[in-house]
Amino acid sequence: MKRLIIALFLIVLFSPVFAQNELEDRVYYYNFPVERIYPSSDGYVVQYRNSSIVDTIGIPNEWFTGAASKAEMVQLQAGADWPTMSVFYSNGEFVFVRLYVHRSKAHHTWGSIPQGTDLSRFFGDKESFDIKF
Repeated sequence: MKRLIIALFLIVLFSPVFAQNELEDRVYYYNFPVERIYPSSDGYVVQYRNSSIVDTIGIPNEWFTGAASKAEMVQLQAGADWPTMSVFYSNGEFVFVRLYVHRSKAHHTWGSIPQGTDLSRFFGDKESFDIKF
């Protein structure tokens, strides 16, 4: 009887450890400094710094709306003045992007795109988010 109780105790003690490993999602994020943000009718064109180069990506307007949105824009506090972009992944797949932007559109990190500029290369595939590291 004593062995049975010890065996049941050990099973109860270690079973959550094994269950956790099976159900655990690997969620992680990358944070990039943002050089410029250009609002457009299709979405936001964001120039971000990765390693030592500046790259550009588009975030469609549709991603900012709805219950299952893929993007969020957060205004920085008054003291913080440099925007960043956080890209979230779960099990190696893109989940969400969050832009931390300066609250004043007059800030030098906000830009404007000349009317008639072709931005289709930034908003071609509205389902994926191909960020370069």
